[in-house]
Amino acid sequence: MAPRSEQEQRDVLSADARLVEVILFLENEPVSLEKLARMTSLAEEQVQASLSEIREHYALHLHGLDLTESHGSYHFLPSGDLNDQLRSVYGRRVDRRLSRAALETLSIVAYSQPITRREIDNIRGVSSDSIIRLLREREYIKVVGRKDVIGHPCLYGTSRKFLFEFNLESIAALPKLSDIDRQRFEKEQTEKEQA
Repeated sequence: MAPRSEQEQRDVLSADARLVEVILFLENEPVSLEKLARMTSLAEEQVQASLSEIREHYALHLHGLDLTESHGSYHFLPSGDLNDQLRSVYGRRVDRRLSRAALETLSIVAYSQPITRREIDNIRGVSSDSIIRLLREREYIKVVGRKDVIGHPCLYGTSRKFLFEFNLESIAALPKLSDIDRQRFEKEQTEKEQA
């Protein structure tokens, strides 16, 4: 078998890069550098080099996917130039949208975490059981502890998936409430807790 030309060698990913590529393909969610290192048994430097190699390979050759890094995790996304063609088939699905009530509840959790279901109900003025269940099923919120009161109710906080899907690096990156919004929010919370 004739040795590969220099061009052919650039066209082929190394064994390490191929392993990282297939793991990123198989995972449904973004994968951190540390997790990639554990899953491949490679040093983080080797994983980083493999990611660079994959990114360069995908940039040199026209692919339907782009390697994307977000908040220290890596995943494949469709190439931006294909969005219009994919939208009709893979656009936002109705069942994945959040209702206004779910978004309201999610924002209450995000800005007030850790928070109990009863505290959420008091702020909203209605029961939030089904919405909390939905947000937990979609992994936007999670139980982060128990409140040290009678009954030890669950305390809810936002998840890593929430940060990723809303493109936030941390909770600190949430838009700041204006002073008027903050006062109204605190007033409503106090009034509902007293009711």
